[in-house]
Amino acid sequence: MKAGDLVHLTRAASVQFGTPITFRVIRVLDWITYDGWVWLNGYELNAKGDAVARRSVFVQRAGLPGSASAR
Repeated sequence: MKAGDLVHLTRAASVQFGTPITFRVIRVLDWITYDGWVWLNGYELNAKGDAVARRSVFVQRAGLPGSASAR
């Protein structure tokens, strides 16, 4: 996971994504948190790919696409 990556966040990443979103990563924060979880800063994108909101999200690494490479 690195700046510029696009990820589809679903309930697998966190219960807050009952309605999935597309998210463009700005950075992965190195904050100490629960094992297997990570904070991401980035932008929520609409269906056209335009940024509609800047967000910080708390997600499970195992629930991210390509999670084996995210570790």
